[in-house]
Amino acid sequence: MWDYTDKVKDHFLNPRNAGAVDAPDLDATVGNITCGDALRLTVKLDEAGRIADAKFQTFGCASAIASSDALIELVKGKTVDEAEAITNDDIAEYLGGLPEAKLHCSVMGMEALQKAIAQHRHRPFDLEDAGEVICQCFGVTDTLIEKVVREHSLTTVDEVTHYTKAGGGCGACHAAIERIIANVREETQSGPEPGARRPKLTNIERMRRVEEVIEAEIRPVFQADGGDIELVDIVGSTVQVAFRGKCAWCRQRDFTADGTIGGKLRELVDETITVEDVSERLGDER
Repeated sequence: MWDYTDKVKDHFLNPRNAGAVDAPDLDATVGNITCGDALRLTVKLDEAGRIADAKFQTFGCASAIASSDALIELVKGKTVDEAEAITNDDIAEYLGGLPEAKLHCSVMGMEALQKAIAQHRHRPFDLEDAGEVICQCFGVTDTLIEKVVREHSLTTVDEVTHYTKAGGGCGACHAAIERIIANVREETQSGPEPGARRPKLTNIERMRRVEEVIEAEIRPVFQADGGDIELVDIVGSTVQVAFRGKCAWCRQRDFTADGTIGGKLRELVDETITVEDVSERLGDER
């Protein structure tokens, strides 16, 4: 029998937020019923952009149900930006802790929330879209494994299994998981201390870095295919660009703006950056 806290038992036996909201503004499903736990999260925003209501539908164990219910309690009343900062540690802490082998349930809640927010903002969800499935038994990608290894300083396959279920089936992925652990450890030992945050940039420093990254890392890629981009303005953390050449006719401009360009700027400059395509508006003004 798992050693559950009273709060876990309460949220399992008496969930407050089971079901689905009507006409949700955010809606995402993670996991897979055929190979393990699955969670659907639906969220309704009010006129001010705060989370007015949220519901969950979970196929899983007591920890999965309790973690999903706890997640809803944590996000209610928050803005999308505030909700995005919630981690699986916050979920586990709210419940008074989870058994080590059930930590993956809190990770599933965090994953569903981040996926819902990514879809709401029309951004790729890197934990799925940019990843390669390493664990075929449970459909876990290398990006999710790397994330939990990095955030929780994991050092063994068993620890990764506790957080993601990866490696808990046939075992064919153990070698791949060990390589990911080794790569992260090598990187953290040769770079900043684990958990170190990127220094906060001043507005001038952010603008300068955005310009440098666009000129050195992004424009050459577009120019090589007969397109181009123009940096129009930087308003706070919003970078406004206009597409030129062949790129101006691309149907995927919205995704390219905040997905491709935004992803690179968030990686190399500031994780809060968003990118807005103002090509049509700029054309009207000119």
